[in-house]
Amino acid sequence: MLDIVKFFHDNDLPFTVNIYPFLSLYLNQHFPVEYAFFDGNGQTIPDNGKNYDNVFDANYDTLVYALNKAGIKDMKIIVGEVGWPTDGHKYATPKLAEKFYAGLMKRLAKDVGTPLRPEKLEVYLFGLLDEDMKSILPGPFERHWGIFRYDGTPKFMLDFTGQGRKIVPVAAKGVQYLDKQWCVVNKDTINLDEVGPDLDYACYHGDCTAMLYGSTCSNLDKIQNISYAFNMFFQIQGQDVRACDFRGSAMITKNNASVGSCLFPIQIVSGSGDFRISYVFGRFIVAGLILLGLVTAI
Repeated sequence: MLDIVKFFHDNDLPFTVNIYPFLSLYLNQHFPVEYAFFDGNGQTIPDNGKNYDNVFDANYDTLVYALNKAGIKDMKIIVGEVGWPTDGHKYATPKLAEKFYAGLMKRLAKDVGTPLRPEKLEVYLFGLLDEDMKSILPGPFERHWGIFRYDGTPKFMLDFTGQGRKIVPVAAKGVQYLDKQWCVVNKDTINLDEVGPDLDYACYHGDCTAMLYGSTCSNLDKIQNISYAFNMFFQIQGQDVRACDFRGSAMITKNNASVGSCLFPIQIVSGSGDFRISYVFGRFIVAGLILLGLVTAI
């Protein structure tokens, strides 16, 4: 690794690092929440005469320290990715993402660096749009890093200038959607004792990450959970009528099936198609719902 770094340095190439304060919370339940943000409300940690009140600076300067120790003190550093997800975990919410980005933008607008590198930082945000086909092996939140939803709708207020204005990013224009229809449970025909395989199938071929604990759709009841899974499969399959059957347990409705802040999406015209996620993770989603008592065990 050191040889690679020295090669980069000798050829005037930067060291690129990704910093994700969210992961500090996700991976350690005892991590102080406020230390992931830039408000200065967390406990300040002194280190060799330098004070740190957020994990971004601490992570950045950990790299600076390592480079200094290796004798490479003037190597340029770029933060290639930094962001906050909005779904798939209790800390992955639009509210916390808005808080994180607001602090980050204000910080960058001041053109100040870290305690060890006080000069202006070069930082790139991650990401612009949600990625509905991204691997979720690292965690259910992996598809939800976008500042915008899948259709270009902004998720929260964000002032890219860092002035702290309460403004919303401009949404995508000219987006075309499929018909305003949803696939939901047919309460007259569904057998809750036998729906397990259908739910499993829908989550295998769709995206049920928003249904997990702490996510935007984690407050649904059993019927609503199943409807959400059915609809995700239906939309991803381009609203094919054959994708809303599930052995007679589902039906198509023109009534918006969304529940509170839980969006039952409608697919965009160019976004439908055959979509697969790990079968193992599909089973994991269903297992989690069973443990929460939101569906009946198979």
